[in-house]
Amino acid sequence: MEPVLRSPLRDQIRQAVLDGLINGRWKPGDRLVERRMAAELSVSQAPVREALRELEALRLIESAPNKGARVRRLTRSDLREVYQVRAGLEETAVRLGRPSVEALRTHLGRLHEAAAAGSLHDQVRQGVAFHREIVKASGNDVLLSVWESLGIEVWTHLSIRLFRMRPHENAADHEPLVEAFERNDPGVGALLREHVLGYAPAEPGDTLWIASKT
Repeated sequence: MEPVLRSPLRDQIRQAVLDGLINGRWKPGDRLVERRMAAELSVSQAPVREALRELEALRLIESAPNKGARVRRLTRSDLREVYQVRAGLEETAVRLGRPSVEALRTHLGRLHEAAAAGSLHDQVRQGVAFHREIVKASGNDVLLSVWESLGIEVWTHLSIRLFRMRPHENAADHEPLVEAFERNDPGVGALLREHVLGYAPAEPGDTLWIASKT
């Protein structure tokens, strides 16, 4: 891992750990030792601990007294459950209010640019911004807070890296949504729900990462 140089440290450490989980730096059952990670990243243990707690809340790692943190098992069911909740929240948001089509087109343009540049990080960031625009338009702060608490960017990153390897495909998937909002399609809520669920595995149950050691 490269040393972390800029703040906020917690977010950068979380991303570093996430990248390590996906690229095989850490495997299921591996311990995530705070002191060792802090030394590798040239930071104190406090922000490492905070980042690990966030990832535990997202069910990517697990911890136990006197055993520390370990990478947990991630199944297709885990991914699908997150997307089922997210899909329901976004469909509800559309019933409460409609987003600005102009704002969506701006986000879509940036998403296409990120895809053309082959930047996974920017593609995830712009894709999440696109969907946040929809949720914010509901005018319901509680709904937005619950949506953000799901860790949308983290799970989107995982889904694209694990299931959607072609960057242009993700950008193109958002075109029908903008068109549906533009023509004020009454079925846009259902279209949005299916769009979100399209990023989840079709059949739950298969393990993506090997079960963690006990």
